[in-house]
Amino acid sequence: MGEFGLGTLIAIIIGALFLLVLLFFAILASFYKKIPQGKSIVRTGVGGTKVAFNKGIYVIPVFHKMEIMDISVKKLQIDRMQNEGLICKDNIRADIKVAFFIRVNKSIEDVINVAQTLGCERASDVETLRNIFEAKFSEALKTVGKKFEFIELYEARREFREEIINIIGRDLNGYILDDCAIDYLEQTNISYLDPQNILDSEGIKKITELTALQNINANLIRRDEQKVIKKQDVEAREAILELERQLSEKEEKQRREVDNIRAREEAEIQKVREEERLKSESVRISTEESLAVLEENKLRQVIIAAKNKERTDAVETERVEKDRALEQTERERIVTLAQINKERAVEEEKKTIQDVIRERVQLEKGVVEEQQNIKDVEALRAVEREKQVGITQASRQAEENLIRTVKEAEAKKSAQEQISQQMLIEAEAEKEASIKQAEARKILADAKAREDATIGLAEAEVIKAKAEAVEQQSIVDAAKIQRIATAEAAGIEAKAEAKRKEGLAEAEVMKEKAIADAEGLKEKANAMKQMDGVGKEHEEFKLQLQKEKEVELAAITIQKDIAQSQANVLSSALQTAKIDIVGGETMFFENIINQVSRAKGFDQLIDKSQNAQDIKLALLGDGSTISQGELFNNIKHYASQFNITTEDLKNLSIASLVLKMQQNATEDNMGLLSNIADAVQSFGIGNKKLS
Repeated sequence: MGEFGLGTLIAIIIGALFLLVLLFFAILASFYKKIPQGKSIVRTGVGGTKVAFNKGIYVIPVFHKMEIMDISVKKLQIDRMQNEGLICKDNIRADIKVAFFIRVNKSIEDVINVAQTLGCERASDVETLRNIFEAKFSEALKTVGKKFEFIELYEARREFREEIINIIGRDLNGYILDDCAIDYLEQTNISYLDPQNILDSEGIKKITELTALQNINANLIRRDEQKVIKKQDVEAREAILELERQLSEKEEKQRREVDNIRAREEAEIQKVREEERLKSESVRISTEESLAVLEENKLRQVIIAAKNKERTDAVETERVEKDRALEQTERERIVTLAQINKERAVEEEKKTIQDVIRERVQLEKGVVEEQQNIKDVEALRAVEREKQVGITQASRQAEENLIRTVKEAEAKKSAQEQISQQMLIEAEAEKEASIKQAEARKILADAKAREDATIGLAEAEVIKAKAEAVEQQSIVDAAKIQRIATAEAAGIEAKAEAKRKEGLAEAEVMKEKAIADAEGLKEKANAMKQMDGVGKEHEEFKLQLQKEKEVELAAITIQKDIAQSQANVLSSALQTAKIDIVGGETMFFENIINQVSRAKGFDQLIDKSQNAQDIKLALLGDGSTISQGELFNNIKHYASQFNITTEDLKNLSIASLVLKMQQNATEDNMGLLSNIADAVQSFGIGNKKLS
């Protein structure tokens, strides 16, 4: 029990000692004071005055007193404004604000000195600092300001600051001047200056002089600026006007070129249109001529058929009347003679049928040849259509109209030919029927024919003689054709031995053709022996048509020879001439004559016209110096005088060129240009170009 109490007591004592130690350290820690940056602790009391900056210090109550002093930098601004402005070396007053940066010097002696002089609380008060240092700083500003002119305050701020620091000094009884700076600097308004003050009056004078001079310079600069701006505006306006003029010239030139191109294209289109219209009209006229010829042929065939029918009807009527008169008395005799001559009539009828068949074959052959010619013409026109596909719409339209016209003409032609052929066949059929009826009646009325034997034999002899003459002429023609064919074959063989086989073949073909024609003529002559008066007249009419055709072909050949002779004459006469003539047949020669006549007329116009003579003399002179370049010099002189370029010569018409020359002409040249304008108008060449 005693041991337990002793241990407890020791523990209590140890605990109490530990608590006392903790309490001691806690009290000791509470006595230790620390200070932030920019401040210092000033302790007075036991041990004297102590200062702490960057470390703590023990402050024991009752024994010590602690004060905190602000030792950071303070800004003190000194203003010299308006009538209290700073007077410079040139007596110009300046409104100035200078900021001074001061602080308590970080040393124990200076802190203690400031603390003893002002106290720790007042040591960092700005108003206290102002009351202490304002007079000193103002005096320093006045002293330094009198050393600098007003402009130098702007240009030498560093020197101004250094002079202030040198005069004031950095040590200020415990304070230190870190730096100073001009915060605001401006000239004092002249209204705050006292004219009675000699310094201000001097400043007013300088300010007035300087401002007046600067105003003058400023005004000169502004005027120069206005002049330069105005000059630039004028130059810019001139450049703009020049560019606009060039643009207008380019646009006008482009417009003229477009108009010229459009005019040329329209002229070309009109030319093609007129050419196609000429072709169409030519084909139409040719077609109308062909139709007219066919119509005339048709009417002629109709008239011939009608005449033949009338003649046949008259003969038939006359024979019928004769038959009626002889029918009663000669019936038995006629029947007997008819039986005797039956076989002979049958043979003659067969021969007549063969002749009709032969003529029909020849007729069909002619029809086939005509159809083949039509097909050839259609093929050629189809090729021509394909070749003209690429030209303009006007050309295609004209070609379509041309084709339509040709097709209609061909259709009409075919229809007219069919009608003509039909009428010819009908006429031939009626003729054959009449011949057969007449032959039958002739056999039946043979008894009566004996009475007219003398007249009938005479007519038969005449017909026979004519038929023999035709036969002999046909044989002569066939022999002549054969000789011509043989001669042509021999000529071809002599000219080209390499084509001998071809020439022989052609000669053989022509020989066969000539023989066939001779045989045909011979058979035709034999057939004509059997014809009556109507058929013979029809054949004679066909021969007459053939003769007229040959005459027309001969006339065309003669016309061609005449044209060839004219061409040879003109070729030898105009070898060096460059003339474009359009026309056919005799128009070519007539155009040449017309061109020569126009040239002679133009020469007479130049010789007889006073205006033309004036123009000639003005351009060429009297001709005495033309070899020395008078025309060239005149052209150069006129081009330079009237401002004419090569583009004007290419693009402007003659009338426009003369008008431009009149616009640039003087009074001396106006009469000459008026004569030129009258001459251009009289010649009708105003719309043409020189190039």
